[in-house]
Amino acid sequence: MYTIIISLVVAVALWFLQGQRSAIRQDGQRLPRPPGTLPLAGNGLWFLQPRHKLLDWFVGANHQTGFSTFEISVPSLPPAIVISDPKNLEHVLKNEQLFIKGTFFRSRSWDLFGNGIINADGDLWRVQRKAGLRFFSHANLKIFLDEALPPILDDTERFLDGAVNSKETVDMQEVFLELTTRLMGKMAYDMDMPASLPFSKAFDLASGAIGDRFQNPFWKIKEFVLGATLRRAFLEVKRFGNDIVYSTVAKRQSPHEGTTGFTKAENPLQNNLINSLLDHIPDHQVVADAAMNYLSAGRDTTAQSLTWTLYLLLRHPEQQEAVIGELARAFPSVSQSSSLRTVTYNNVQPAALPYTHSVFSETLRLCPPVPFELKECVAPTTFPDGTWLPKGSVVIWVPWAMGRSHRIWGDDSEQFRPERWLNAAGSIDLQKSAFEFPVFNGGPRICLGKKLAELLAVAVLARLTWRYEITEVVAKKLRDYGSRGERKSQNSLTLPMEDGLPVKVSRRWPAASETTVGGGCDT
Repeated sequence: MYTIIISLVVAVALWFLQGQRSAIRQDGQRLPRPPGTLPLAGNGLWFLQPRHKLLDWFVGANHQTGFSTFEISVPSLPPAIVISDPKNLEHVLKNEQLFIKGTFFRSRSWDLFGNGIINADGDLWRVQRKAGLRFFSHANLKIFLDEALPPILDDTERFLDGAVNSKETVDMQEVFLELTTRLMGKMAYDMDMPASLPFSKAFDLASGAIGDRFQNPFWKIKEFVLGATLRRAFLEVKRFGNDIVYSTVAKRQSPHEGTTGFTKAENPLQNNLINSLLDHIPDHQVVADAAMNYLSAGRDTTAQSLTWTLYLLLRHPEQQEAVIGELARAFPSVSQSSSLRTVTYNNVQPAALPYTHSVFSETLRLCPPVPFELKECVAPTTFPDGTWLPKGSVVIWVPWAMGRSHRIWGDDSEQFRPERWLNAAGSIDLQKSAFEFPVFNGGPRICLGKKLAELLAVAVLARLTWRYEITEVVAKKLRDYGSRGERKSQNSLTLPMEDGLPVKVSRRWPAASETTVGGGCDT
């Protein structure tokens, strides 16, 4: 018995020690370790913390190390470095054949993303990106903003008007998720897709579990014991992706259906995303995986970014008033009691609403929808700062920490200050490269939906902040969290707000003679 216990202790110690040994060097010397590195355990204890604490740890390390590359050791993690210097990140993002998602990433995310674009490398990635490029064309962006979004926003306003009348608390994270899910369902998949579908809850559960796999070295044991619900969630997500494909294939084979399943009046898109994927990819399972990947990228990250943007505006009333003032100047013919239905693709461009755009950019800086990124190198390489990385090593960069870097953003980097993006004339002037501001990735894999996310967010914020006075509901649990009662993110691959964003809603302006319609979103 004692022999077994001793053997287990030795095995665990060797496993932990393995994470602290590597051939990584900088100018022939071992790389520095971040603050809080422990013997044997290395940095593993930080990775076992809730993710918001891990992200704060990365911020502290960034403030202490600046642009210096450091090495971390976590049990079950391959030899790994953390980079913050934009020149080093440029080396990673511009060399997509040298730095790939790799086995470490795919082995943890496979159950959710399969062969989709988030997981894919090489030709499999290129064919999915080509299909996405056709969908995210300039012409289609106008359709998104001018034809698909307005009726969904009308439903959102009807739902919020109902909350005004009932004085009920509303979770704005759920409101935004409903909006982005319906928009992506209509435009990308020719489907009526409310966020209340079982798939949505299953996806949220699965995403949280995948995020945990990257932090918890004991995730396999945890899922073996407690994973029945998670396994059902993975199956539900796969089933939903397959249903999208089967439904579209049936429509394409029907002589009574057009290329998209819409009439010309309903949607003049020549190629929605699912048809574009089917045109480029013969394997229907890969199409189903790609469809779910694009859906996650299109609905989750945008809804979450809108949630954090609204939250920061609620916590900074001066900036919120500046947004209202800009809208009043940009739309002088719209009465205060009216809905801002004149919002279009043309008048939500940065030149038309620079301050509102700067608010969204500032939110993305502080609350990036993907706060933690990694890639694996497939061959030895030397970084611009002299760091030599052997094959199979992992490179980590943390947009959450880079967005708070004093070196990139100045001494006020942790303050919400949209004005930093504007010049004296009030136009957007601050230009940061994708390697200083890696929220939308960079290089060949720069986010296809960048323009859509920016314009969609500004359009939604414009309409809702103009019409509604929104007040955050702060529970005792939140007041007890930290000195400032800040909201935090929950464990996930992206950045959902823990417990949502509960608010009370009232009309910003008197309703005049306008008829208010109560009830829920039309789904």
